[in-house]
Amino acid sequence: MAQVLQVQNASLTLGERAIWSNLNFEIAPGEFVAVIGANGSGKSMLLKSILGQQRLSSGHIQFLGRPVGHGNTEIGYVPQHRAVDSGLPLRVIDAVRFGLDGHSYGVPLPSATKRKLAHQALESVDAAELATKPVGSLSGGEMQRVRVAQALISHPKLILADEPLSALDLHHQQVVSSLIAERRQEGTSVMFVTHDVNPVMDYVDRVLYLAQGKYSIGTPDEVLRSEVLSELYGAEIDVVRNQGRIVVLGAHDHDHHSDEEWV
Repeated sequence: MAQVLQVQNASLTLGERAIWSNLNFEIAPGEFVAVIGANGSGKSMLLKSILGQQRLSSGHIQFLGRPVGHGNTEIGYVPQHRAVDSGLPLRVIDAVRFGLDGHSYGVPLPSATKRKLAHQALESVDAAELATKPVGSLSGGEMQRVRVAQALISHPKLILADEPLSALDLHHQQVVSSLIAERRQEGTSVMFVTHDVNPVMDYVDRVLYLAQGKYSIGTPDEVLRSEVLSELYGAEIDVVRNQGRIVVLGAHDHDHHSDEEWV
């Protein structure tokens, strides 16, 4: 079976700092990979490299056997939560439709089919009532659900989700996590950046952990271990399992983690 994503000897250096070096991994159709690491470890930069927005220092990334590039509707992207201008008049339904035609040049043509798909995408994230609201009026959690709908509308082959659960309450974290995971039944692969892997642990096939310019990839049981993370950080790190949840202790002084970091 052909791989959806191939990352080969990929390195990224900004200034004199190596963000990560010699990344090598593949993602299979329908695979769910959680991307974990401290602030500044390059998780978002990796997603932007896959989107063709960040140029690698060396190495290659291929999506569906082709070099990555801009404006590919076969990749759905959920960016990190950020504030939206409260005066922005764009309606939610139109914002979601950008997931179908926002990469195209010119003004998108009206389409009953596209409008129907946008409504279905909003319904899937429990946000149908937001369709006619201006995006500038939305709360952080509402806007995050709209971004997820925008990423899912084109039924992409790969979903890149950058902290998609931020600004969401527990109920909507569960809604969004399960919805993204369900797309794997269509063969959609997922790269899910998160500081807390526990809400999606039931869906995770493998973990990609970035730290100190290095990485480890494998099943959660293979990667989320004290000896593995201690080697990545070059310092003693404890991984504790508590009532079915996982917490990393002792990374604060080494890579901007808190002393207790739920992963």
